[in-house]
Amino acid sequence: MVKTLVLSGFMATGKTTIGRRVAERLGLPFVDTDAVLAAEAGKTAAQLFAEGGEARFRDREREVVLPLLEDGTPRVLAFGGGTVTMPEVRHRALEAATVVTLTAPPEVIVARATTISDRPNLGASSPVVRARDLLALRAEAYGECHVRVASDVDALDDVVEKIVGIAQRDLLAMPLGSRSYAVELADGEPERLTHVLRELAPSSLVIVTDTNVEAARGAWLDAAIAPISAPRVKIALPPGEQNKTIASVQRIWDAALHAGVDRKAVVLAFGGGVVGDLAGFAASTLLRGVRCVQIATSLLSMVDSSVGGKTGFDHPTGKNLLGAFFQPTHVLLDLEHLTTLPPRERAAGLAEVVKIALVRDEPLLARLERDADAIARGERTVLRDVVRQAVLAKIRVVRDDERESSIRALLNLGHTVGHALEAHGGYSALLHGEAVAIGTVLEIDAAERMKLTPQGTAKRAEALFEHFGLPTRSPHVAAAWPFVMADKKRMATDLLFPVVRDIGVGSVERVKLADLKDALA
Repeated sequence: MVKTLVLSGFMATGKTTIGRRVAERLGLPFVDTDAVLAAEAGKTAAQLFAEGGEARFRDREREVVLPLLEDGTPRVLAFGGGTVTMPEVRHRALEAATVVTLTAPPEVIVARATTISDRPNLGASSPVVRARDLLALRAEAYGECHVRVASDVDALDDVVEKIVGIAQRDLLAMPLGSRSYAVELADGEPERLTHVLRELAPSSLVIVTDTNVEAARGAWLDAAIAPISAPRVKIALPPGEQNKTIASVQRIWDAALHAGVDRKAVVLAFGGGVVGDLAGFAASTLLRGVRCVQIATSLLSMVDSSVGGKTGFDHPTGKNLLGAFFQPTHVLLDLEHLTTLPPRERAAGLAEVVKIALVRDEPLLARLERDADAIARGERTVLRDVVRQAVLAKIRVVRDDERESSIRALLNLGHTVGHALEAHGGYSALLHGEAVAIGTVLEIDAAERMKLTPQGTAKRAEALFEHFGLPTRSPHVAAAWPFVMADKKRMATDLLFPVVRDIGVGSVERVKLADLKDALA
């Protein structure tokens, strides 16, 4: 079902004209929020703005717009030019609707705004300069959308058809200002990647995968990139966490540079978490940064590692100790890839879903418990909804703390012990998700002993992990302890420790490493 479509953008970019036609094509009602404001007040939007000032006008907009987003009725909404400057409204729209930002140059905007008196924000000696200044001020807000569409380049009918197509895609938005990007869900649709690449117009493609993914899912990728004429180079790495090293990054760099890539190149990360981390880091450093599209093929990478911009590789002293925050240009999650994923790998991916549900999303945890049998069987319809909800929970965290200075550290629940166990086992004894499951149970258990978490929380998490076939205990915690001392969250003799305060509510506490060691023992 098509959900609400929001057309945003500066004044005179065509939101009302295009919105009416898109609504007609989609068979949805059309609402111009400025018109609703005017009808309720008996005055035009321009009069309301001039009389009450911008702050009062924005309050009125909020009172009109939020109910339209929250009543469950799909429609096409044309926002006022400044509506998305309100973070609360913008973020609610991004979750409840598909937001398309219409763009046009200042000269086109002023030419279309024939009656400047009806546009109080353009009241200046030079309306073009004023429009340019306002566009610059609002650039970050306008950038937070699912898709940007120029309304001044193509014919009106073509713009309408493009937006109708966008409305039918399953898109989530990572709102990071001008660096925002879409996370797209699909099911057996390689043409979605084709469309993305056509929009990006790469000068060349640098394809990073591993030999297992290439054998199992290579035909999907071949179908997706066949219509793209750009030259390409492929690097198929050996699979496994033990290959998440600087040597693998070097292979990517060497292949790309020997192929003569330029800054218009696009790196395609086609694989699970290891491939995504390596390819993302390579993209962040190639020519000081080229675009990267993450195409997740494992459940773990779909719900976690492909989203949020963490990239890097391991070091002998510990996991993920070297890397960079580098956001992708687009993320594509095609659930068909999971049909060839081994059951053990699928179960490992669920560990990251349980983790984020415990600290950020109680309804998601309840859903995991309610639908545990179908999820464990890998039923794609159920998994798609779980993936969407888990990604949305992560988006909310990254949106508010991109570089892990505060709440993003919650997503490390289970990772202090989990990473240590992985490193201790040489990255071959446990899958990452299996280590996270063990780490989550043991860390919550320790937090209960330290009176930081309600009693019984660890047992609830343990029961769910075991239902999914994941391990929850390990005899190697003491032996792995030295790797905890290299944890990224360590601060001298303390550790920033994610804690489940209540189901769906987490906090990051500073605890003594010695106290944690005792509680784990």
